[in-house]
Amino acid sequence: MNAWLALAAGIVGLVCTGIGLVALRRSSVEGRAGALVAVDAGRPITLRSTRYHLVGRPDAVRRRPDGSLVPVELKHRPTPAFGPFPSHLVQLGAYCLLIEEGTDRPPPFGVLRYTDGELSVPWDGPLRARVLTALAGVMGPYDGRADPSAEKCRRCVWSPRCDASLGRQGHADRRERRAR
Repeated sequence: MNAWLALAAGIVGLVCTGIGLVALRRSSVEGRAGALVAVDAGRPITLRSTRYHLVGRPDAVRRRPDGSLVPVELKHRPTPAFGPFPSHLVQLGAYCLLIEEGTDRPPPFGVLRYTDGELSVPWDGPLRARVLTALAGVMGPYDGRADPSAEKCRRCVWSPRCDASLGRQGHADRRERRAR
């Protein structure tokens, strides 16, 4: 009987420890990134900028104690071995730009949360430059450089309307013109 009681007490102790660790982790995240303001899945917030012709919906937005907002982008993969992918940084930076445009106050940083941890990415001059360069590239006229793979086109929801899709004649014509 004493062995069962000791086992039950041990299990209860482990459960309580786990609950405490989860609560501690949540409080440390909220202390650093702030209180939850919006979540894409529940209370979404759509950010817009007419100046940059940009619209975005971060996975979460947190309000820090000083009132500044911080975008949080969730990635369903472990942190890449050599740091965040450039596309992850530009996406997070775009949310920082949208928050700055909408509130007239730049966020101090954005958060990339991977399955195995999170990274605070400062919203600074170099990231701003990357975002503005990416925006300029997207806003310019399409130059026909797309060279999609059959696999990507098959999975892409835009394939039926895409002028670069392998399933459309226009793409093959452009390829022939480029080869000449």
